[in-house]
Amino acid sequence: MKALRYENRELKIADVAKPIGDGEAVVRVTLSGICNTDLEIARGYAGFQGTIGHEFVGVIESLSEARASARAPNPSEPSMTVGLAPGQRVVGEINAGCGVCDLCRSGDPRHCPQRTVLGIVGRDGAHAEFLKLPMVNLLPVPREIPDEHAVFAEPLAAACGILERAVVSEDTNLAVIGDGKLGLLCAQVLATTGAAVTLIGKHQNKLQIAARRSLETITVEQANSRTRQFDLVVEASGSSSGFQLALDVLRPRGVLVLKSTFHGPTEMNAARIVVDEISVVGSRCGRFAPALELLRSNTIDVESLISEEFALADGVRAMERAAESNVLKVLLRP
Repeated sequence: MKALRYENRELKIADVAKPIGDGEAVVRVTLSGICNTDLEIARGYAGFQGTIGHEFVGVIESLSEARASARAPNPSEPSMTVGLAPGQRVVGEINAGCGVCDLCRSGDPRHCPQRTVLGIVGRDGAHAEFLKLPMVNLLPVPREIPDEHAVFAEPLAAACGILERAVVSEDTNLAVIGDGKLGLLCAQVLATTGAAVTLIGKHQNKLQIAARRSLETITVEQANSRTRQFDLVVEASGSSSGFQLALDVLRPRGVLVLKSTFHGPTEMNAARIVVDEISVVGSRCGRFAPALELLRSNTIDVESLISEEFALADGVRAMERAAESNVLKVLLRP
Protein backbone atom coordinates (compact mmCIF):
# COMPACT_ATOMS: atom_id res chain seq x y z
CA MET A 1 0.00 0.00 0.00
CA LYS A 2 0.99 3.66 -0.26
CA ALA A 3 1.76 5.66 2.86
CA LEU A 4 3.03 9.15 3.70
CA ARG A 5 6.11 8.55 5.84
CA TYR A 6 8.70 10.59 7.70
CA GLU A 7 11.99 8.70 7.88
CA ASN A 8 15.60 9.79 8.15
CA ARG A 9 14.54 13.45 8.08
CA GLU A 10 12.73 12.93 4.79
CA LEU A 11 9.02 13.13 4.03
CA LYS A 12 7.97 10.84 1.19
CA ILE A 13 5.29 8.62 -0.29
CA ALA A 14 6.45 5.02 0.09
CA ASP A 15 5.20 1.58 -0.84
CA VAL A 16 4.93 -0.45 2.36
CA ALA A 17 3.29 -3.68 3.43
CA LYS A 18 -0.40 -3.55 4.26
CA PRO A 19 -0.82 -3.96 8.04
CA ILE A 20 -1.68 -7.40 9.39
CA GLY A 21 -4.33 -7.34 12.13
CA ASP A 22 -2.39 -9.50 14.60
CA GLY A 23 -5.12 -9.09 17.20
CA GLU A 24 -6.22 -5.63 16.06
CA ALA A 25 -8.71 -4.24 13.56
CA VAL A 26 -7.51 -3.31 10.08
CA VAL A 27 -9.23 -0.22 8.68
CA ARG A 28 -9.30 0.94 5.07
CA VAL A 29 -8.82 4.70 5.24
CA THR A 30 -11.29 6.69 3.15
CA LEU A 31 -10.16 10.17 4.21
CA SER A 32 -7.47 11.61 6.50
CA GLY A 33 -6.73 15.13 7.69
CA ILE A 34 -3.38 16.88 7.99
CA CYS A 35 -2.85 18.32 11.47
CA ASN A 36 -0.32 20.86 12.72
CA THR A 37 1.19 18.00 14.73
CA ASP A 38 1.95 16.25 11.41
CA LEU A 39 3.78 19.38 10.27
CA GLU A 40 5.73 19.52 13.53
CA ILE A 41 6.66 15.82 13.28
CA ALA A 42 8.16 16.59 9.87
CA ARG A 43 10.26 19.23 11.65
CA GLY A 44 11.44 16.74 14.28
CA TYR A 45 8.77 16.89 16.99
CA ALA A 46 8.46 13.73 19.11
CA GLY A 47 11.28 11.98 17.22
CA PHE A 48 8.73 9.91 15.30
CA GLN A 49 9.72 7.72 12.35
CA GLY A 50 7.10 6.06 10.16
CA THR A 51 3.68 6.75 8.66
CA ILE A 52 2.28 10.00 10.00
CA GLY A 53 -1.32 11.11 10.53
CA HIS A 54 -3.92 10.53 13.24
CA GLU A 55 -7.14 12.11 11.93
CA PHE A 56 -9.16 9.70 9.80
CA VAL A 57 -12.42 8.10 8.85
CA GLY A 58 -12.47 4.67 7.28
CA VAL A 59 -14.17 1.32 6.85
CA ILE A 60 -13.34 -1.79 8.86
CA GLU A 61 -11.53 -4.28 6.64
CA SER A 62 -11.11 -7.03 9.23
CA LEU A 63 -11.49 -7.61 12.97
CA SER A 64 -9.59 -9.81 15.41
CA GLU A 65 -10.79 -11.13 18.73
CA ALA A 66 -7.44 -11.03 20.50
CA ARG A 67 -6.29 -8.03 22.52
CA ALA A 68 -9.83 -6.75 22.90
CA SER A 69 -8.75 -5.60 26.35
CA ALA A 70 -6.26 -3.03 25.00
CA ARG A 71 -8.67 -0.42 26.32
CA ALA A 72 -11.19 -1.77 28.78
CA PRO A 73 -14.67 -0.25 28.42
CA ASN A 74 -15.25 2.85 30.52
CA PRO A 75 -18.05 2.00 32.98
CA SER A 76 -19.39 5.55 32.67
CA GLU A 77 -19.80 5.33 28.89
CA PRO A 78 -21.95 3.08 26.71
CA SER A 79 -19.98 0.46 24.80
CA MET A 80 -19.03 1.74 21.36
CA THR A 81 -17.76 -1.58 20.00
CA VAL A 82 -21.10 -3.41 20.03
CA GLY A 83 -22.14 -4.26 16.48
CA LEU A 84 -18.80 -3.44 14.85
CA ALA A 85 -18.20 -5.60 11.80
CA PRO A 86 -16.28 -5.51 8.53
CA GLY A 87 -17.74 -2.81 6.32
CA GLN A 88 -18.64 -0.57 9.27
CA ARG A 89 -17.63 3.10 8.86
CA VAL A 90 -15.54 4.19 11.84
CA VAL A 91 -13.24 6.75 13.40
CA GLY A 92 -10.69 5.79 16.02
CA GLU A 93 -9.27 7.07 19.29
CA ILE A 94 -5.54 7.44 18.75
CA ASN A 95 -4.09 6.18 22.07
CA ALA A 96 -3.65 2.41 22.28
CA GLY A 97 -2.89 1.30 25.83
CA CYS A 98 -1.32 -1.80 27.31
CA GLY A 99 -4.67 -3.06 28.61
CA VAL A 100 -3.42 -4.08 32.05
CA CYS A 101 -2.36 -0.92 33.92
CA ASP A 102 -4.81 0.88 36.22
CA LEU A 103 -5.46 3.60 33.65
CA CYS A 104 -6.33 1.12 30.90
CA ARG A 105 -8.46 -1.00 33.21
CA SER A 106 -10.42 2.14 34.16
CA GLY A 107 -11.16 2.72 30.48
CA ASP A 108 -8.76 5.60 29.84
CA PRO A 109 -5.45 4.71 28.11
CA ARG A 110 -4.60 8.29 27.21
CA HIS A 111 -1.76 8.34 29.76
CA CYS A 112 -0.89 4.67 29.84
CA PRO A 113 2.91 4.59 30.26
CA GLN A 114 3.16 1.87 27.59
CA ARG A 115 0.74 3.42 25.11
CA THR A 116 1.36 3.89 21.43
CA VAL A 117 -0.21 6.82 19.61
CA LEU A 118 -1.42 6.65 16.02
CA GLY A 119 1.09 8.40 13.78
CA ILE A 120 2.85 10.06 16.73
CA VAL A 121 4.41 7.50 19.10
CA GLY A 122 5.40 3.96 18.14
CA ARG A 123 2.52 3.26 15.76
CA ASP A 124 2.14 3.87 12.03
CA GLY A 125 -0.54 6.41 11.28
CA ALA A 126 -3.49 7.33 9.10
CA HIS A 127 -1.99 8.94 5.98
CA ALA A 128 -2.06 5.57 4.26
CA GLU A 129 -4.42 3.24 2.46
CA PHE A 130 -4.83 1.08 5.59
CA LEU A 131 -4.12 1.35 9.32
CA LYS A 132 -4.64 -0.84 12.36
CA LEU A 133 -5.95 -0.10 15.85
CA PRO A 134 -7.36 -2.14 18.73
CA MET A 135 -11.04 -2.85 18.12
CA VAL A 136 -12.00 -1.04 21.32
CA ASN A 137 -10.50 2.18 19.91
CA LEU A 138 -13.04 2.26 17.07
CA LEU A 139 -16.32 4.15 17.15
CA PRO A 140 -19.09 3.80 14.54
CA VAL A 141 -19.91 6.94 12.59
CA PRO A 142 -23.61 7.89 12.50
CA ARG A 143 -24.96 7.82 8.97
CA GLU A 144 -25.89 11.52 9.16
CA ILE A 145 -22.21 12.52 9.28
CA PRO A 146 -20.43 12.66 5.90
CA ASP A 147 -16.80 11.55 5.67
CA GLU A 148 -15.68 15.15 5.20
CA HIS A 149 -17.10 15.98 8.64
CA ALA A 150 -16.27 12.69 10.39
CA VAL A 151 -12.57 13.22 9.67
CA PHE A 152 -12.71 16.10 12.18
CA ALA A 153 -13.65 13.76 15.05
CA GLU A 154 -10.14 13.66 16.52
CA PRO A 155 -9.38 17.42 16.61
CA LEU A 156 -12.94 18.14 17.74
CA ALA A 157 -12.51 15.61 20.55
CA ALA A 158 -9.30 17.43 21.52
CA ALA A 159 -11.31 20.65 21.75
CA CYS A 160 -13.95 18.91 23.87
CA GLY A 161 -11.15 17.66 26.11
CA ILE A 162 -10.73 21.16 27.53
CA LEU A 163 -13.99 20.68 29.39
CA GLU A 164 -12.48 17.64 31.13
CA ARG A 165 -9.56 19.71 32.41
CA ALA A 166 -11.10 23.09 33.29
CA VAL A 167 -14.33 24.31 34.81
CA VAL A 168 -16.28 26.46 32.36
CA SER A 169 -19.72 27.95 32.98
CA GLU A 170 -21.88 30.60 31.36
CA ASP A 171 -20.27 33.12 33.74
CA THR A 172 -16.73 32.39 32.52
CA ASN A 173 -15.12 35.12 30.42
CA LEU A 174 -12.69 33.26 28.22
CA ALA A 175 -10.44 33.72 25.21
CA VAL A 176 -8.92 31.35 22.67
CA ILE A 177 -5.57 32.38 21.18
CA GLY A 178 -5.06 31.08 17.66
CA ASP A 179 -7.39 31.21 14.65
CA GLY A 180 -6.17 27.98 13.07
CA LYS A 181 -8.11 24.75 12.83
CA LEU A 182 -7.79 23.82 16.50
CA GLY A 183 -8.44 27.33 17.77
CA LEU A 184 -11.63 27.60 15.73
CA LEU A 185 -12.85 24.25 17.02
CA CYS A 186 -11.97 25.13 20.63
CA ALA A 187 -13.84 28.43 20.41
CA GLN A 188 -16.96 26.77 19.03
CA VAL A 189 -16.93 23.96 21.60
CA LEU A 190 -16.46 26.36 24.52
CA ALA A 191 -19.31 28.52 23.24
CA THR A 192 -21.69 25.56 23.70
CA THR A 193 -21.36 26.10 27.47
CA GLY A 194 -22.95 29.54 27.20
CA ALA A 195 -19.70 31.25 28.17
CA ALA A 196 -18.58 34.48 26.54
CA VAL A 197 -15.85 33.45 24.07
CA THR A 198 -13.38 35.75 22.32
CA LEU A 199 -11.16 34.39 19.56
CA ILE A 200 -7.81 36.16 19.16
CA GLY A 201 -6.03 35.72 15.84
CA LYS A 202 -4.03 37.18 12.98
CA HIS A 203 -5.98 36.22 9.87
CA GLN A 204 -9.20 38.01 8.91
CA ASN A 205 -10.48 35.17 6.73
CA LYS A 206 -10.16 32.75 9.64
CA LEU A 207 -11.61 35.15 12.21
CA GLN A 208 -14.62 35.60 9.94
CA ILE A 209 -15.45 31.90 10.33
CA ALA A 210 -15.83 32.42 14.07
CA ALA A 211 -17.70 35.69 13.57
CA ARG A 212 -20.27 33.85 11.44
CA ARG A 213 -20.89 31.68 14.52
CA SER A 214 -21.63 34.86 16.54
CA LEU A 215 -18.33 34.68 18.42
CA GLU A 216 -16.42 37.82 19.31
CA THR A 217 -13.17 38.09 17.37
CA ILE A 218 -10.21 40.42 17.83
CA THR A 219 -6.74 40.65 16.35
CA VAL A 220 -3.56 40.11 18.33
CA GLU A 221 -2.96 43.87 18.17
CA GLN A 222 -6.41 44.60 19.57
CA ALA A 223 -5.75 42.13 22.38
CA ASN A 224 -3.18 44.56 23.78
CA SER A 225 -6.09 46.64 25.10
CA ARG A 226 -7.66 43.62 26.81
CA THR A 227 -4.89 42.92 29.34
CA ARG A 228 -5.74 41.08 32.57
CA GLN A 229 -9.38 40.65 31.51
CA PHE A 230 -10.09 36.96 30.93
CA ASP A 231 -10.85 34.25 33.52
CA LEU A 232 -9.58 31.44 31.29
CA VAL A 233 -7.41 31.47 28.18
CA VAL A 234 -6.83 28.58 25.79
CA GLU A 235 -3.48 28.81 24.00
CA ALA A 236 -3.93 27.11 20.61
CA SER A 237 -1.77 29.28 18.37
CA GLY A 238 0.90 26.66 17.65
CA SER A 239 3.52 29.30 18.46
CA SER A 240 5.58 30.09 21.54
CA SER A 241 4.48 33.74 21.27
CA GLY A 242 0.95 32.67 22.18
CA PHE A 243 2.11 31.76 25.69
CA GLN A 244 3.19 35.33 26.45
CA LEU A 245 0.01 36.80 25.02
CA ALA A 246 -2.03 34.44 27.17
CA LEU A 247 -0.31 35.68 30.31
CA ASP A 248 -0.93 39.28 29.23
CA VAL A 249 -4.70 38.88 28.84
CA LEU A 250 -5.31 36.60 31.84
CA ARG A 251 -6.56 38.13 35.07
CA PRO A 252 -4.72 37.29 38.30
CA ARG A 253 -5.63 33.77 39.46
CA GLY A 254 -6.86 32.96 36.00
CA VAL A 255 -6.49 29.61 34.25
CA LEU A 256 -4.22 29.01 31.24
CA VAL A 257 -5.04 25.91 29.17
CA LEU A 258 -2.20 24.83 26.87
CA LYS A 259 -3.19 23.04 23.65
CA SER A 260 -0.22 23.76 21.37
CA THR A 261 2.42 21.13 20.64
CA PHE A 262 5.37 22.07 18.46
CA HIS A 263 9.03 21.32 17.88
CA GLY A 264 11.43 23.49 19.85
CA PRO A 265 11.59 25.07 23.32
CA THR A 266 9.13 27.57 24.80
CA GLU A 267 10.39 30.45 26.92
CA MET A 268 8.41 30.85 30.12
CA ASN A 269 8.35 33.72 32.59
CA ALA A 270 7.79 31.65 35.71
CA ALA A 271 7.81 34.72 37.94
CA ARG A 272 4.77 36.06 36.13
CA ILE A 273 2.89 32.83 36.78
CA VAL A 274 3.83 32.92 40.48
CA VAL A 275 3.07 36.59 41.07
CA ASP A 276 -0.31 36.46 39.32
CA GLU A 277 -1.02 32.99 40.75
CA ILE A 278 -1.90 31.60 37.34
CA SER A 279 -3.04 27.97 37.09
CA VAL A 280 -1.49 26.24 34.06
CA VAL A 281 -3.36 23.22 32.70
CA GLY A 282 -2.28 20.92 29.90
CA SER A 283 -4.96 19.50 27.59
CA ARG A 284 -4.29 16.92 24.89
CA CYS A 285 -6.77 14.26 23.72
CA GLY A 286 -10.49 14.16 24.40
CA ARG A 287 -13.22 11.56 24.10
CA PHE A 288 -14.67 10.88 20.65
CA ALA A 289 -18.31 10.24 21.63
CA PRO A 290 -19.09 13.90 22.51
CA ALA A 291 -17.36 15.04 19.32
CA LEU A 292 -19.42 12.68 17.17
CA GLU A 293 -22.61 13.94 18.78
CA LEU A 294 -21.64 17.56 18.02
CA LEU A 295 -21.01 16.55 14.40
CA ARG A 296 -24.26 14.59 14.17
CA SER A 297 -26.28 17.56 15.43
CA ASN A 298 -24.40 20.06 13.19
CA THR A 299 -23.58 22.10 16.28
CA ILE A 300 -20.03 22.79 15.07
CA ASP A 301 -19.11 24.26 11.69
CA VAL A 302 -16.33 22.11 10.24
CA GLU A 303 -17.22 22.60 6.58
CA SER A 304 -15.72 26.11 6.62
CA LEU A 305 -12.44 24.69 7.92
CA ILE A 306 -11.75 22.60 4.80
CA SER A 307 -9.32 24.32 2.44
CA GLU A 308 -8.34 21.64 -0.07
CA GLU A 309 -8.26 17.92 -0.80
CA PHE A 310 -5.32 16.03 -2.32
CA ALA A 311 -4.80 12.45 -3.41
CA LEU A 312 -2.63 10.49 -0.98
CA ALA A 313 -0.10 10.08 -3.80
CA ASP A 314 0.38 13.88 -3.64
CA GLY A 315 0.86 13.80 0.14
CA VAL A 316 4.19 15.62 0.18
CA ARG A 317 2.72 18.53 -1.78
CA ALA A 318 -0.34 18.45 0.47
CA MET A 319 1.89 18.84 3.52
CA GLU A 320 3.61 21.81 1.89
CA ARG A 321 0.24 23.36 1.17
CA ALA A 322 -0.99 22.75 4.72
CA ALA A 323 2.02 24.66 6.06
CA GLU A 324 1.17 27.81 4.08
CA SER A 325 -0.33 30.84 5.80
CA ASN A 326 -4.12 31.21 5.69
CA VAL A 327 -4.64 27.52 4.85
CA LEU A 328 -6.89 25.52 7.16
CA LYS A 329 -7.64 21.78 6.88
CA VAL A 330 -6.05 19.87 4.02
CA LEU A 331 -7.51 16.41 3.43
CA LEU A 332 -5.91 13.33 1.87
CA ARG A 333 -7.91 10.73 -0.02
CA PRO A 334 -6.24 7.36 -0.71
